[in-house]
Amino acid sequence: MTQKAKPVFLLAGGRRSRGKKPDSLLEAVFREYGIKDPTVAYSGTASGDDRGFFGFIAREITAAGADKVVHAMIAPEGADLKKAKSILESADIIFISGGDVEAGMEILQEKKMLDFLTDLYRQGKPFFGISAGAIMLAEKWIRWPDPDDENSAELFGCMGFAPIICDTHDEQGGWEELKAALELEREGVRGYGLASGSAVKVAPDGKVEGVGGIVFQYVRKGDKVVRIDDILPPVK
Repeated sequence: MTQKAKPVFLLAGGRRSRGKKPDSLLEAVFREYGIKDPTVAYSGTASGDDRGFFGFIAREITAAGADKVVHAMIAPEGADLKKAKSILESADIIFISGGDVEAGMEILQEKKMLDFLTDLYRQGKPFFGISAGAIMLAEKWIRWPDPDDENSAELFGCMGFAPIICDTHDEQGGWEELKAALELEREGVRGYGLASGSAVKVAPDGKVEGVGGIVFQYVRKGDKVVRIDDILPPVK
């Protein structure tokens, strides 16, 4: 988007350590951005800004090196959007949490927060997301307006800070939704399946690097969607 825009990290989620060891992917995010003890703004529209979910995620982010995690409340009726904008603007990094992709995007649009977040991204604010939050940071996703009709499938726009199509922690399900999304795309478009415990770093120009684990790749070829070489994290 602009030269100021920074790479975006998309984390799969789906597999977290229940021990005391900090999440290595979260630590990698903070190392990449080079911000010591960052203040992280938490956006949870995909979960309706569920406080319990915020508490759990905030503990994980803090354990990985954040100084504090501040909840920018957007979803609830009567939410103080001016306060939410102040939290997002003053934070070192913005985190987009998981839940329901379509619901999360609808709230951002209804509350007129999408343009605000886009401006922050263009100005160089770092963003990362997990699970549905990762998909929201990507370009688009799929929905079925009529859940009983497979032919009703359509794509809808997401934030687009990471100019790719991706899905998360669906390796057991065979990435069916990701492949369905690619069937609606043009020839040559790739899709990325972030296996549980993995992530991708996506540059503003769309360059994708694997982090932490396997990333499945699919591409639209003719009238088919085929799997191509997986992306593996760099060998250290």
